[in-house]
Amino acid sequence: MMILKKGSRGNDVKILQKALHLLEDGIFGALTEEAVKEFQKANGLVADGIVGERTWAKINLGLVVSKRNIKEIIVHCSATPEGKDFTVADITRWHKQRGFTTIGYHYVVYRDGSVHNGRDVNVSGAHCTGHNSISIGVCYIGGCEANSKKAKDTRTEAQKKALLDLLKKLKALYPKAKIHGHRDFAAKDCPSFDATREYANI
Repeated sequence: MMILKKGSRGNDVKILQKALHLLEDGIFGALTEEAVKEFQKANGLVADGIVGERTWAKINLGLVVSKRNIKEIIVHCSATPEGKDFTVADITRWHKQRGFTTIGYHYVVYRDGSVHNGRDVNVSGAHCTGHNSISIGVCYIGGCEANSKKAKDTRTEAQKKALLDLLKKLKALYPKAKIHGHRDFAAKDCPSFDATREYANI
């Protein structure tokens, strides 16, 4: 996320306004500045009305900053059929059957666009060999054609929006981390689209 202050405009301002329960007009005016200062005061931050890394980290509700040195955010699909819903509990069961202690991903995006916590972000994931200790694993439900295991970008519009919002928030928490698709590091189609290219400008 970029640094925002009075006079800023655009989608990042809308994300900020939504988090602060303001009218989402994408314009950082006096009311947004006032709301930011109040938020900063309430969260022990310097109340300067400027939304930088620390303020973004507090605004990103439900997201905890990992104590690990995060250098990568890796996007996955669950490799499940288009149009079918699965949950964190389902993936946890599958991963335990493979010998994992719990689900390998840190976040899972359901078909309705809701984002769910998986593995504790302070614990290395189990989602990308050779990269688990330095990464956050994000998985969306889907990634295969309805009647086969053939790779397909099955993301719903809600998932596309939720993934984009989540990745922006994660980048705000880990500004030096690079976003990749699983296929960048493995001979797989996962996540069934070019995540590196799609999210290059975050």
